[in-house]
Amino acid sequence: MERDIYDEDHEAFRGVVKEFIKRSATDEHRKRWEADGEIDRATMLAAGEAGIIGLSVPEEFGGAGMLQDYRFRAVVLEETIKAGLGSLAGALGIQDDLAVPYLVHMGTQAQKEKWLPGMATGEILGALAMTEPGAGSDLRGIRTTAKKVDGGYLVNGAKTFISSGKTADIVVTFVKTGEGDRPDAFSLLILEDGMAGFDHGKTLQKMGFHGWDTAELSFSDVLVPEENLIGGKEGLGFVQLMMNLPLERLSIGVAAAAAGEAAFDWTRDYVLSREAFGERVADFQNTRFKLADMATTVDVMWTYVDRAMELYADQKLTAEEAAKVKFWTTDREAELLDVGVQLHGGYGYITEYPIARAYLDARVHRIYGGTNEIMRDIVSRKIVGKR
Repeated sequence: MERDIYDEDHEAFRGVVKEFIKRSATDEHRKRWEADGEIDRATMLAAGEAGIIGLSVPEEFGGAGMLQDYRFRAVVLEETIKAGLGSLAGALGIQDDLAVPYLVHMGTQAQKEKWLPGMATGEILGALAMTEPGAGSDLRGIRTTAKKVDGGYLVNGAKTFISSGKTADIVVTFVKTGEGDRPDAFSLLILEDGMAGFDHGKTLQKMGFHGWDTAELSFSDVLVPEENLIGGKEGLGFVQLMMNLPLERLSIGVAAAAAGEAAFDWTRDYVLSREAFGERVADFQNTRFKLADMATTVDVMWTYVDRAMELYADQKLTAEEAAKVKFWTTDREAELLDVGVQLHGGYGYITEYPIARAYLDARVHRIYGGTNEIMRDIVSRKIVGKR
């Protein structure tokens, strides 16, 4: 089914992204990232030069100013994932979909001037730190504290599963600045690489996304200046997180749809070229039926996700709708990749093939951004009117 969500500007930008991949994100680059466990800074700077990072940074700070038009970000996700570069897609997404929006929407003018220009060029990389060893989806259960002292805050605690946590220059960090678990007991602080007592910790070894770092962070009496309090006021952190979660979940939905389409493309090409018992694998009825199912699922995914992007552009994408997009698309992504691996046979289990790497990468999509069980809870509470 033909998609009609993109215009000439988006398709021209697609050409820019493809050229960047051809020049700066080849399969050799991917192998190096996976060996190192992270995307190198040179690649992120090249992305900045190409104009494919910092898309959501306003033009006055050197970005493209495309925060509400998510279609440009969708193009980046489609092309990087189609090229088998899931780790790069993730690293770029952390910057544009998680770190930058907090500064754009909620940062003070001074915060925007200090960090956004570098985030638009890839010179400054950001991350978001919410999850803790004892608090995953239950954000009100965090224990990282920020105690007010002269000149700022003393931060103590730990975070885990932080994407880009090793390579980030600044980390938007969810902390407790008050007592209890009321929404106004939490704030967002920007912690900077190099602050005394801020340890990036070890890089975690993951099932997938081997070329993209995930780290544990620890804070021991880290003195954070008061001007690093996002929004310049305490007690806004929980509300600020809730404001950005629809975008985060939309981004996961787009990535899931892109991975689902890539799975179909890789599988179709493979079964058309592979022979068994004197016939193309594509000519077996079971294979043809599986391909028909895959193609139809991809069409429905994009129809749904494209509508969500339109709602986001009109500032009408609610928390419940974003939750639906996130859990439904990632469940379908898993199914598509599983079929793809099966139709590849033994080669589907070999990580030299992109279908195997994408299969491993995709598993976390049903976990981060809020588990799919939490997403269903959000949607069901709206349906039955439960608080």
